Amino acid sequence: MKPIQVGLLGIGTVGSGVFNVLNRNQNEIQRRAGRGIEITMVADLDTARAQAVVGANVKVVNDARAIIANPEIDIVIELIGGYGIAKQLVMEAIAAGKHVVTANKALLAVHGTEIFAAAHAKGVMVAFEAAVAGGIPIIKSLREGLTANRIQWIAGIINGTTNFILSEMRDKGLDFSAALQDAQALGYAEADPTFDIEGVDAAHKVTLMSAIAFGIPVQFDKAYVEGISKLAAQDIKYAEQLGYRIKLLGITKRVQANGKEGIELRVHPSLVPNKRLIANVEGAMNAVMVQGDAVGTTLYYGKGAGSEPTASAVIADLVDITRLHTADPAHRVPHLAFQPDAMSDLQVLPMSDIVTSYYLRLRVADEAGVLAKVTGILATAGISIDAVLQREADEVGGEGSTQTDVIILTHDCVESKMNAAMVQMQALSSVLAPITRIRKEELA
Repeated sequence: MKPIQVGLLGIGTVGSGVFNVLNRNQNEIQRRAGRGIEITMVADLDTARAQAVVGANVKVVNDARAIIANPEIDIVIELIGGYGIAKQLVMEAIAAGKHVVTANKALLAVHGTEIFAAAHAKGVMVAFEAAVAGGIPIIKSLREGLTANRIQWIAGIINGTTNFILSEMRDKGLDFSAALQDAQALGYAEADPTFDIEGVDAAHKVTLMSAIAFGIPVQFDKAYVEGISKLAAQDIKYAEQLGYRIKLLGITKRVQANGKEGIELRVHPSLVPNKRLIANVEGAMNAVMVQGDAVGTTLYYGKGAGSEPTASAVIADLVDITRLHTADPAHRVPHLAFQPDAMSDLQVLPMSDIVTSYYLRLRVADEAGVLAKVTGILATAGISIDAVLQREADEVGGEGSTQTDVIILTHDCVESKMNAAMVQMQALSSVLAPITRIRKEELA
């Protein structure tokens, strides 16, 4: 059978990995797919560099639309990234009847509903395993492996840059800015790391997982997003003393709120008990926990980025499409796991309605009665305290210091209550700095 022909848009780090792994493992891949898979055209603005990567037998062009217009091309791989030209090219490829493979989580998290609808109408597939957690096959697990389950929650370390920074802060006692500089020097963080450190990248990914887990449209605009840039070294240290590690988690849950079912969709730093496996995921690695009603808790761990790990996911999508290329579109796995006419309208809950527990750190005057005032405010708000840790003033500010840290762990409460209580605590004259709040996730 004639090999299926693939056009590649963008041959940077991931694109080069796709080309190299596909060539290196061609025989193994063909045995699995049932026919050959060949990249026959590449589009890149730097045509000389691209040609050097792919060799003389692959046509290289500087216009992506030349690939889309080629009737011989069956599948288009989009590795350009971003929301702009990438969206135009994906939509044009779909309109031309091409299947699409993409690693572009930002594009799908923002425009996925429109893109998947266009693909469904045209009878083509848009595959995106590489868009979430690099080489970890989490999309396939959610869409297919766990299809018998009513998914209850997902919690994931899905940004390697932030996990590396948090590991450096814990291992070396560094503050955030120093750990970020280390990450940039080692190539784990971009020159402009905003999307990573402010949680946007993780929010793109958890938005896609939430849609697949619960059969809802992709709704990135409704995600709560908080990054790690305000974390201090002492919070990492205090968490460790209390038996926790701080991780940036992407979390999505099916919950009952105010008598109605809804979906939580949030990204923020979280205290996780250090006995949990996910708390011990260090460096730039990724891990995703999924709780299903039948299977219980499952954990998926591996490299979340990099040339060949991401290429592994892209090529898995190529194989899936090759197997199903001639299948009746109605018998393919739906893009978001649920049939398009069976999607749910479950509400994504505002953060103020979320119920969780908290770590609070207050820098206070070292004087009598401060703790009583703080705990009194919490008690009046109906917030139960789990543990209190008060540091010696000398330990916090050096000999003769008149300031100290009070750390409080609470039991579960609704976020709106905690917001109101924090306003009152912050207004106390004895509270000397902005209160640090970190949510706590037991993941039991």
